[in-house]
Amino acid sequence: MIILNQNQNEFKERLIKYLRRDETNIRKTVLRMFLLGKTYTTNDIYKNLVKEGFDVNYRGVSAMVGLMNTRLGILRIDVTREHNLYSLKEAFFDIVRTVLDNFKK
Repeated sequence: MIILNQNQNEFKERLIKYLRRDETNIRKTVLRMFLLGKTYTTNDIYKNLVKEGFDVNYRGVSAMVGLMNTRLGILRIDVTREHNLYSLKEAFFDIVRTVLDNFKK
């Protein structure tokens, strides 16, 4: 249990550092999407960000989602013939929600 708490604290610190570099709030917006518990393609995420008023391109969104997974390790990726399907790993829901709810730049 101590190791789990230590890992949670390390993850929280990484997530906070990641979000501090989020000048446009795009990362927070994407994480809030994942907190809905749905599965998204890169195109779904791209369309939602455009709808929210972000000036993004598809390739940039794809890179951001990939880096989010690489740096934080919080996404589940299901590969289909046509698309990668991304969702937030269940173990991270509470931590991500807590950090986002309490985040101050």
